[in-house]
Amino acid sequence: MLNICGCLVLSMPDRTAEVIAAIEAAEGREVHAHEDGRIVVTVEDTALMRASDSIMDMHQIPGVLTVTLTYHHFEELDGNAGDAPSLIQH
Repeated sequence: MLNICGCLVLSMPDRTAEVIAAIEAAEGREVHAHEDGRIVVTVEDTALMRASDSIMDMHQIPGVLTVTLTYHHFEELDGNAGDAPSLIQH
């Protein structure tokens, strides 16, 4: 399954560089642009973490003021949901 989210992260302008480093340190997150403390990020599911959990983790990065989900897209890659690995533990 493809699960991708676009987010706008607002950071303290004087801490933007360290916020970007923390965002990019995690698998499945990529910074595409930044200006004046605003950071454009895409977040994807990984084998170990859902995109939604990764977004929640970004809220905890020192210097982050807000994280806003601006885009979300998901789809089955092969059309067969039964073959997709599940991150949900029962």
